[in-house]
Amino acid sequence: MSSILIIDDERAIRNTLSEILQHEGYKIDVAENGEEGFEKFKKNSYDVVLCDIKMPKMDGIEFLEKSREVNPDVPLIMISGHGNIETAVEAVKKGAYDYISKPPDLNRLLITIRNATDKTTLVAETKTLKRKISKVQEIIGESEPIQKIKDTIAKVAPTDARVLVTGENGVGKELVAKWIHEQSNRCRGPLIEVNCAAIPSELIESELFGHEKGSFTSAVKQRIGKFELANEGTLFLDEVGDMSLDAQAKVLRALQEGTITRVGGDKEIKVNVRVVAATNKNLMEEVEARRFRLDLYHRLGVILIHVPSLNDRRSDIPALVDHFLTNICNEYGTAKKQIAADAVTMLQQYNWTGNIRELRNIVERLVILSDKTITAKDVQENVRM
Repeated sequence: MSSILIIDDERAIRNTLSEILQHEGYKIDVAENGEEGFEKFKKNSYDVVLCDIKMPKMDGIEFLEKSREVNPDVPLIMISGHGNIETAVEAVKKGAYDYISKPPDLNRLLITIRNATDKTTLVAETKTLKRKISKVQEIIGESEPIQKIKDTIAKVAPTDARVLVTGENGVGKELVAKWIHEQSNRCRGPLIEVNCAAIPSELIESELFGHEKGSFTSAVKQRIGKFELANEGTLFLDEVGDMSLDAQAKVLRALQEGTITRVGGDKEIKVNVRVVAATNKNLMEEVEARRFRLDLYHRLGVILIHVPSLNDRRSDIPALVDHFLTNICNEYGTAKKQIAADAVTMLQQYNWTGNIRELRNIVERLVILSDKTITAKDVQENVRM
């Protein structure tokens, strides 16, 4: 049963539309102004939204802009008795699915809603297919440490336990986080990734928790943070060891209370988020150096997964090389190249300081520079041993 949110400050309109659409078999939720509608939009899942334009507190255009930041896939049908062509054009430019004048023509309204719900279904099916495709990209390897990781993921993923993934750069920590999300009960929700090392310390709080318009010089409009965007899904905090102490304190509070507050705001916003964190640092050493909070470490590290370096899982290199050969040759649109056994042996003896990422780059180099079969000589000439 498709669900529809009706936002209109006129009770008669709300009641009339509710009765008609319930009779057509839709599940209906209502709000009497934009603010109430926006709160319901953030907390619930809707297939279509019918939204009036002229309303107190928050008008339809503002609701349209804010809702696009939360979930741009939900079709919004704008309705108004004060409509003109300029308003309709503005609404469509900002992402509205369609625009209907009051009083609405019943047949046109029902057709528009039916088409909008079809669009929602197609978007959902497309995302499902993408997730199925992503599941093909398995964690490659049968070595003992990799098998242990796979077994741990199978046990942990269906729960909401927080996971801390550790390991050197390039070992595949992000892939582990994605697999935890894919195999979890939250797989239909979003997986939101944040690289804590790539964001300046003065902006990390805004990135995680969002900010209100005017909260600082460049805050020209309200921003929804990653915690809110990850609601009902998974938040992946990559390189969490690089997060500032101030941001750590706020993340700890969010994990403890299940609420966040935007920068420059005072309203507490409930979030239902599973956090998976990753780091290439030894967090206990960071705790001793007073660069990382011990209480946050214990909050994040309910389950600990260490991803070994490639040098510690050399038996997986033949499978990884074969996997990369297939993918890279497909990307280039060429027949899959073969690799000689002695060439693979040479790769197994290499000191992999860059781990999986370095191995993929070298395989790509060999694909480009070698003939149909990659030989030991090719490896010797193109890989610095």
